[in-house]
Amino acid sequence: MFVHGNGDSSALWINNLWRFEANGYRRNQLFALDFTYPSARRDDARPEPFRSSTEDQMKELAAFVTQVRAATRRRRVALVASSRGGNAVRNYLKNGGGAEFVSHAVLCGVPNKGIVISDTLLPGSEFNGAFPFLKGLNAGADDLIPGVEMMAIRSDKLDKYAQPDGRFIGAPGKPTGVGFDATELRGARNVTLDGLDHREVAFHKLAFAAMYEHIAGKPPASMFIAQEPLPVLNGKVTGVADGLYTNIAVSGAEVEIYEVDAKTGERKSAVAVHRKTTGEDGMWGPYIGRSDMNYEFVLRVSAQPVTHTYRSPFLRSSDVVHLRPGQFAKGDESAGAVVTMSRPRGYFGVGRDKFSLDGKMPSGINDGVPGASTGKLAFDIQPRTVMAVFNNETIPTRTWPTKDNHLVIAEFLN
Repeated sequence: MFVHGNGDSSALWINNLWRFEANGYRRNQLFALDFTYPSARRDDARPEPFRSSTEDQMKELAAFVTQVRAATRRRRVALVASSRGGNAVRNYLKNGGGAEFVSHAVLCGVPNKGIVISDTLLPGSEFNGAFPFLKGLNAGADDLIPGVEMMAIRSDKLDKYAQPDGRFIGAPGKPTGVGFDATELRGARNVTLDGLDHREVAFHKLAFAAMYEHIAGKPPASMFIAQEPLPVLNGKVTGVADGLYTNIAVSGAEVEIYEVDAKTGERKSAVAVHRKTTGEDGMWGPYIGRSDMNYEFVLRVSAQPVTHTYRSPFLRSSDVVHLRPGQFAKGDESAGAVVTMSRPRGYFGVGRDKFSLDGKMPSGINDGVPGASTGKLAFDIQPRTVMAVFNNETIPTRTWPTKDNHLVIAEFLN
């Protein structure tokens, strides 16, 4: 069972799911949870609309474990969690009676000691090691849970939330009280993956290898994703509430899929290869695609921008190809067109990675420790091709006019 992080969805686990499948796991043995409200409260003890508490997440995780155990008729499950998802896992194991039902727990980039230990920075936050939630989880001589095989996967020094300086929590120059080892678990098996960032320690192929070996008891036979020629794709459309993404299904959303040229991003036909208006479950498929084809997904959700998401080929079938509408940022309305390059499963590392948008460095990407998963550029209204490049992945997009409420995203798989 895979558990996502703050503000995220199960869609981020697509590569891990594929790699487990490629190593002999059946798809009906693999599950990924979607928390209803994935964003944390600023103060865990104070209710906030469309945000969840640690208690909320623990209850949702417990219910999902019960559901999975009933569906599979298995007594115990293995949990793999990224970032905030690991807080829910630790809470469930220590305080929610979950240890009886869990065999293994793998925590990837989880702020086990906190992203800060301070009485003044992020007061009341579940990510603050000085406040009750983490103090309770970290009480005792170690972080082990009897009967559960525990492992933490961490970065050497490139996790943005395990930094001595408060730059990434809005307090540059101020000490956080934590170090590069803030994601370790005392007494557990700790694996350090040099050069990987906060998200990559969950979603990179090296992270997969570590989690697979911990759970299966042997290294994976393959690190590569075995390709299916005609993958069956599906997922749900989810929405936005008060500027925050939720994982609540949206009904009445319109989804179109177009095959596009791998060099120009232009549609191969004016007719969509798939079109659907979502029902109450929010599901936009299924659609039988081609694993050698680039796609443009067009999403129309009431009161949101028309979002054109360009994707590189899908290597295998998946039911977690979830869609969210994009969001305009301040100043975007004055541009003719806006194109964003997005890397949901990692950050852009200046000097570490090769990346560009239209041959340029996009705005919004910081130097030093990788800390941004998106970058964008503005263009005039002339329709044109814009190439997005990240290492060995290249995605062609086309500009669409901002004045007509359109925005463009190039979403990388890796």
